[in-house]
Amino acid sequence: MATLSNCFQPLKFSPKRHRFNSTSLFTRRCSVSATINQSKLDILLDSVKWDDKGLAVAIAQHVDTGAVLMQGFANRDALASTISSKKATFYSRSRSKLWTKGETSMNYINICDVFLDCDKDSILYLGKPDGPSCHTGSETCYYTSVFDSLHSSQAEGSKLAMTTLQSLEATILQRKAEISESSTAKPSWTRRLLLDNKLLCSKIREEADELCRTLEDSEEAPQTASEMADVLYHAMVLLSVRGVTMEEVLTVLRKRFSRSGIEEKRSRKLEGS
Repeated sequence: MATLSNCFQPLKFSPKRHRFNSTSLFTRRCSVSATINQSKLDILLDSVKWDDKGLAVAIAQHVDTGAVLMQGFANRDALASTISSKKATFYSRSRSKLWTKGETSMNYINICDVFLDCDKDSILYLGKPDGPSCHTGSETCYYTSVFDSLHSSQAEGSKLAMTTLQSLEATILQRKAEISESSTAKPSWTRRLLLDNKLLCSKIREEADELCRTLEDSEEAPQTASEMADVLYHAMVLLSVRGVTMEEVLTVLRKRFSRSGIEEKRSRKLEGS
């Protein structure tokens, strides 16, 4: 089996193209606004531990990738506006007014849910961005690694704070780019898979079978995790070949949360008939 030991390398950010309107892909949970009970909303707003200026930290997180998009401050009105409008809204301390992310750039953060931490003194906006969340054009405002800064005399400040799946996807994309950039690039298993569809498909089938065998043969849980990692890696290489992102896959999965799996499969059969 292929190993993943050489697959993860720090990557520099390159803007990803947005393939379609994310708003149209929201689940019922993200797009349908229920009537808000004002008394319940007031109780919720009263429960937040606002600081002496009436503010609390508000952090926006990507609902599909888990990426932390940005951080700002919210007051009572900003949180109420976010809940009612389903658009991430903050309070500007410099301008002393509310502002909705995307009101000038149109890169709104469409809210799926809002969470308070255990102490109720910070707020998490969980949502789907329409575009880059940082005013610099970066996908998130977090692209400067402290460790890189400490270990390098010239920190470039252009590496996104990525989740594990994002890092793997970015590495695969880098290998894909290297194929056309250089014929003398160091050999890698990922590039070999990218160039050989038959080999790639055979490996996915092989790894999927080995994953199933961990169940059939009652193997230890760590072995199941290892085999699943291999399946996921090879499947993500196939996604790269097809030009499909993990974010698109996760969006499809999220769309299915609000309906029965049996119902969803039945609808796919009807659509194909």
